[in-house]
Amino acid sequence: MALKKLLFILLAILNFIFSFAQNSINNADFWNNVRFGGGIGLGFSNNSFNGSISPSAIYQFNDQIALGTSLNFNYAKFNDDKFLAYGGSVLSLFNPIPQLQLSTEFEQLRINRTLYTQTINIEDNYWLPAFFVGLGYSTRNVTLGLRYDLLYNDSKSIYGNALMPFVRVYF
Repeated sequence: MALKKLLFILLAILNFIFSFAQNSINNADFWNNVRFGGGIGLGFSNNSFNGSISPSAIYQFNDQIALGTSLNFNYAKFNDDKFLAYGGSVLSLFNPIPQLQLSTEFEQLRINRTLYTQTINIEDNYWLPAFFVGLGYSTRNVTLGLRYDLLYNDSKSIYGNALMPFVRVYF
């Protein structure tokens, strides 16, 4: 059921964005406002690794507002425990001034995890929603900031905690 909701949200946003393309006098105007980019993440510590990639596209309505979608892939290994997450997200970006970016992002991930304990091994597969609010410093195509997951669940999340740094790059 959650997959249907995610697909509906993604299709609704794409429909909204593409409706602007049909209303423009020149279709090239639409593609001039689409920016591609995303994020990449790597994390290392004692006996652990975390890697992620999230390509995305946004439609830049004006200098202040952008909406878009993203695909997400994340792999983490902590000792013998493994996490694989994949899914998508929809995001909105708002720059009240050029250097300040406020963001919201709804992310829906399919989690496949394997946990090894001394007594039993657990294999778990489930959908995990996340709703991030963020604040970042922007300079040209790059934004550095922090985001907070309002739906953070300590027992289910693949993220270490609800507050996370981010780097966004769009061209």
